Amino acid sequence: MESQDSDEPMQKKPHLLDSVSPTATAPNSSPSHPVAKSVDATVLQLQNQKLVQQLDLQKKRMYDVETKIHELHLNQSSYDDQLISVNRLWNQLVDDLVLLGVRAGANQEALKYLDIADKKRGSVPPCAADEMFLCRLLEVDSIGASNSDEVVRKVEEALSLRHSSTVELMGVFENTIATQRTKAESISQNLQAVKSAEDATVQLSNINDLMKEEARNLREMIDALNARHKEQTEQIQAYVCSHSTDQSELKHLKGELEEIKAELEENRRKLINLKMQKDAACEGHVTSSPAVANGSVSPEKPVDKTKLRELKDSIDEIKIVAEGRLSELQAAQEYNLSLSRQCEDIENELKDDQYIYSSRLYNLIKEQLHHWNDDVDRYKLLSEAAQAERSFVMRREKDLNQREESLEAAKQKITTVGSRIEVLEQKLQSCIVEKNGLELETEEAIQDSERQDIKREFITMASTLSKEMEMMEAQLKRWKNTAHDALDLRQQAQSLRVSLSNKADEQKGLEDKCAEQMAEIKSLKALIEKLLKEKLELQNLASIYTRECNDERGLAEIKESQRKAQAQAEELKNALDEHFLELRVKAANETETACQERLATAKAEIAELRTQLDISEREVLELKEGIKVKEQEAEALIAEMETVGQAYEDMQTQNQHLLQQVAERDDYNIKLVSESVKTKHAYNTHLSEKQVMEKQLQNVNASVETLKARIAHSEEQMKGCFAEAYKLIQEDRHLVLSLETAKWELADAEKEFRWIKSAVSSSEKEYEQISRRTDEIKLELDDERSEKKKLEEELMELNKELEELGSESVEAATLRLQEEVKNCKNILKCGVCFDRPKEVVIMKCFHLFCKQCIQRSLEIRHRKCPGCGTAFGQSDVRVVKM
Repeated sequence: MESQDSDEPMQKKPHLLDSVSPTATAPNSSPSHPVAKSVDATVLQLQNQKLVQQLDLQKKRMYDVETKIHELHLNQSSYDDQLISVNRLWNQLVDDLVLLGVRAGANQEALKYLDIADKKRGSVPPCAADEMFLCRLLEVDSIGASNSDEVVRKVEEALSLRHSSTVELMGVFENTIATQRTKAESISQNLQAVKSAEDATVQLSNINDLMKEEARNLREMIDALNARHKEQTEQIQAYVCSHSTDQSELKHLKGELEEIKAELEENRRKLINLKMQKDAACEGHVTSSPAVANGSVSPEKPVDKTKLRELKDSIDEIKIVAEGRLSELQAAQEYNLSLSRQCEDIENELKDDQYIYSSRLYNLIKEQLHHWNDDVDRYKLLSEAAQAERSFVMRREKDLNQREESLEAAKQKITTVGSRIEVLEQKLQSCIVEKNGLELETEEAIQDSERQDIKREFITMASTLSKEMEMMEAQLKRWKNTAHDALDLRQQAQSLRVSLSNKADEQKGLEDKCAEQMAEIKSLKALIEKLLKEKLELQNLASIYTRECNDERGLAEIKESQRKAQAQAEELKNALDEHFLELRVKAANETETACQERLATAKAEIAELRTQLDISEREVLELKEGIKVKEQEAEALIAEMETVGQAYEDMQTQNQHLLQQVAERDDYNIKLVSESVKTKHAYNTHLSEKQVMEKQLQNVNASVETLKARIAHSEEQMKGCFAEAYKLIQEDRHLVLSLETAKWELADAEKEFRWIKSAVSSSEKEYEQISRRTDEIKLELDDERSEKKKLEEELMELNKELEELGSESVEAATLRLQEEVKNCKNILKCGVCFDRPKEVVIMKCFHLFCKQCIQRSLEIRHRKCPGCGTAFGQSDVRVVKM
């Protein structure tokens, strides 16, 4: 806020200075603001400081509230994790019950429960991650902005539904056990009541029919389970395929992003080069115009200056080309290093056996093999069990009766425990309501104490206001004195301008004599323009070359582009060298002829003109520097006076804005307190529900463990009964059927094993292809490195040739070139400290300075450019690479 307000009055300065003349501003700027306005400004500043401190306190409180909310979120996440584990255990219990029912001989009713559970688990509702468990539990897409009581009621209904579904499953399981028991009893009674062979055959035929029905049911169940297994494998394969496609799309998008980044970097470089050229052109125009106006050009200097400019331009072009090539080489080196690292990583991964053993395909194949081996062992055990002894049927029936009695006793215990749990839940809810009421009362008391602390802080802030008022009055007095000094300086500037006009009249006579020399300078300028056009053409060629180099291509295209670029670069170098040599020879011949002609005619005139020009130039420069200094000081003082008046208005607006912000913050704090109370209330309810659920879980787990133990014992007995029944009735048929099924499964296993072998061979082939590709990439990298070394050697040779050409030129030209190089270095250095290079640009005036000097000016409230005095903000400062 402060930076924006300070920048706005500074932006208004130039308009005010342009509209007001120096004679008119003198009387208008002399009267000072009244004392009342200064007092109001200081009061407003102090009020603003108070409001800022209040805002800081509120920010601290906000931070404390946010930390509390973060802790609540962490607790909520732990609670969600516990709920997820409970849900997982519940689902596991349902699956175990369904599978036990299938083993006990239940129909496809048990598989219906599995379908329902899979539908509930597979559907992912489009809601937040925090509400995922509740949405799945309630079978709803989103909870919506409902009250906590409604959510609790819905959750209780969903839990009751799940409880009823599990109870129904248990009922189905009990019914299947009862039917199996009745069948076994009827078989035993019929066998005991056998009196003749005919009755035995009839009973055996009936038993055979029953066993056929059971075998048919078992086959249907096995087929259904196999179909489910196939569906799940297809879903897994589809997920793997989608994952691979997503990864390929991500790689493609990454490549596009890198291309866009490269294009953006090219555009940024071009913009920087254009800005540099524009600044150089502006500086060259500014430096050349005063010299021509003052008539400071000697008859010997123009030709030398043209040479120097040509040499400067050539050196700058060579430097730009060299920098561009160096940057390109560095980018290519980085890219090659990244490619080599990637290749090494790929090779290490492929060579590593642990990577292969930990791969997903290998683990899947291994798991499938284990599964098939287990199935083979299981079928062997079943075939052996089919040939076991035929006894112990009656004893197992007695055991089954005892287990049924124990199940009924467990049911009675569960009903009694459920009634007790409901009573305890009601008591817990009443305790939670009382606790929430007490928390609300304590928070209201804490808020009252905080308001009293704020009043004390207002009193302390009022005492500091008076001291700051006195400081502001002292500053106003200083500014008045500086305004009077500015008026005196303006009068001195007017007198200096009169003396300048007299000197200008004297210079007009000298300009008439220099008119002849200006004609020759124009001809030289025409030559310079031609050279500049050729330079622009060469720069366009270089930019085309850089664009072609920066495009991301394949390795083969990169090689071809590099070869073409090398050929073009060699041709351009040869053409540039020949062109520069021809220009230097022509310029040297022309200068020699011109100097010989002028030496005979204008030796006397040169001496007189030089003395007069030197004297006039010194006087004019001294006067101009004095005028600039005085004008800058006067403008700075006037701007400060204007900023004081504008700052008063800005402070009033800021004060009103801050008061509104304080009111809004108070409302927001009240809302936060109410929300925190609500969250605490919800958290307490969740804790109570969690405790209730934990108790229920403990009871359920205890009952489930007892039931599992009994069921396991009953399963063993049932298996024995079935085995004996099969042996008594149809040993041969059962063995044939089991052998046929085992053969089918073995054939399937062999097919899958062959498919796995083919997959392994294909993966080995892919590994060989990848290794070949890595070898090819390494060879290409070596070639690129050798080409890079050649380019660096060529650069070294070019630098040596440039040094030799510089040494062969005239000694006078070398001295002048050295002086100009020093001047160029001084231009590249900061104009404030004259030590560090220019690194930062002010975007409003496009003046360059070092980072440390601009950082000092940014720390000041009134930020001005050290060169021209224009105001700027922190966003107007940009970094530039020189």
